[in-house]
Amino acid sequence: MTDSKPLIELFSLKGRKAVITGGASGIGRAIAERFAEAGADLVLVDVNEVGMAEVARTLSGKFGVNVSAKKVDLMKKPEIDNLWKELETLPPDILVNNAGIYEFKDFLEVDEAFLERTLSVNLKSAFYMCQHFIRTRGEKGGVIVNVSSIESVLHLVKGLIHYGVSKIGLVAMTRALAREYGEKGFRVNAVMPGGIHTPGTDKVRNEAIKKLRIGFFITGLQFISRVPLKRLGEPDEVAKVVLFLATDMASYVNGAVITVDGGFLTD
Repeated sequence: MTDSKPLIELFSLKGRKAVITGGASGIGRAIAERFAEAGADLVLVDVNEVGMAEVARTLSGKFGVNVSAKKVDLMKKPEIDNLWKELETLPPDILVNNAGIYEFKDFLEVDEAFLERTLSVNLKSAFYMCQHFIRTRGEKGGVIVNVSSIESVLHLVKGLIHYGVSKIGLVAMTRALAREYGEKGFRVNAVMPGGIHTPGTDKVRNEAIKKLRIGFFITGLQFISRVPLKRLGEPDEVAKVVLFLATDMASYVNGAVITVDGGFLTD
């Protein structure tokens, strides 16, 4: 049966609540802004308390929605557990696992602590967030969107093997959850951004300039030359796809992994 709602209602998130991890900046902030514009109340999760507070003030004032900020170290499962104890009385309808760290290290130099940090933030936290969300929502169902990366399917940059491993895990989890919990009313999808201009990528670029990492700039030029659109993407261009997946416009989209890469993977 097709949905007979008018288009404006299909894109609306009014009356729904969304949890967004990594919501203090970059892609997470852009997602938060689009969700707030669509009418959703928000729970922002990040370690950046100052950044979250600024985003919460801005969005609540601009769009008149309720925005709360929860400082959570996603490396620590007890903190994730405590977050969901707070949320279980009024459970969210939507979960966006966006938080991630993007740290460079040669494969042969990656030690246990470094790998654990990457996997904990990028993959294990999303695993536990999904677990809590599905358990809390029960038969009500809900929507999950996981933010992966094209690095998970095509290794691009030296020193990011650990990152790619963490992000392909998100893809596997997305597809498995979609298959196992679709019949209970859960839609689980992922987006796979390519090169996106964020504060994080700016930081990496500035560090490369300071350390005269010529190889980094050569890789960057090669990347842009391969993108059919010949530019990096903006956080809002990812956020708009996440918004689509979260709304009733995507009511029959489940287990999908959508690339947002300017056509990079077409080469």
